[in-house]
Amino acid sequence: MTLDDISMVIVNYRTPDLLEKAADSFRLFYPNVDLVIVDNGSNDRSLQVIESLVESNPEVTKSILLDRNFFHGPAMDLAMSRLKREIAFFLDTDTETESGGFLELMLRELESDKRVYGVGRVDRVNRRGFADPGGTEVILITAYMMLRRKMYFDLPPFKHHGMPTLENFSAASAKGYLLNQFEIDRYIKHFGRGTASRFGYSLGLRGKLNLVLNKFGL
Repeated sequence: MTLDDISMVIVNYRTPDLLEKAADSFRLFYPNVDLVIVDNGSNDRSLQVIESLVESNPEVTKSILLDRNFFHGPAMDLAMSRLKREIAFFLDTDTETESGGFLELMLRELESDKRVYGVGRVDRVNRRGFADPGGTEVILITAYMMLRRKMYFDLPPFKHHGMPTLENFSAASAKGYLLNQFEIDRYIKHFGRGTASRFGYSLGLRGKLNLVLNKFGL
């Protein structure tokens, strides 16, 4: 596999300043990698930023403009269904790429074993998706992860959840698929909660209940 097999995906919701920095810093090191920007019905300056990014490199930059906010997990799932290339690399808007070479190394890790489904920063969470060093669920941090699309479609889709990949990665582990560690933090700075700090998670009563149950260890 080569860089031509990768599509990089950024999901945006009303954070044009973050989107611009994330995309521009990535493009400094990977000007010719396929980039797909999914906008969750922002209806703000994001649309102008996206238009500018597409026009600056139209052959390898595309956009999917949604008419409302489907939220992060469903937007990632939609991207997976629309991509044409074998490998998806997800990058959050609250990131800044500081050096290149990581995509090539991640591809090498992906090819190390046919069971490898994803590569990135591995973490552990509990069954409700909350960070827990002793948690039973192995996940990749969604801010910067690489996945095989073919294997994705054997699994539950990403969902609207505080941890949108939880069911997907849990099912992947059950199938014997592997999530391999890669020190992506050496290449990309993740600031964290870029969108959530401004707009929250919009999980409603279900999210509040999940939080309460987690506090009680249920």
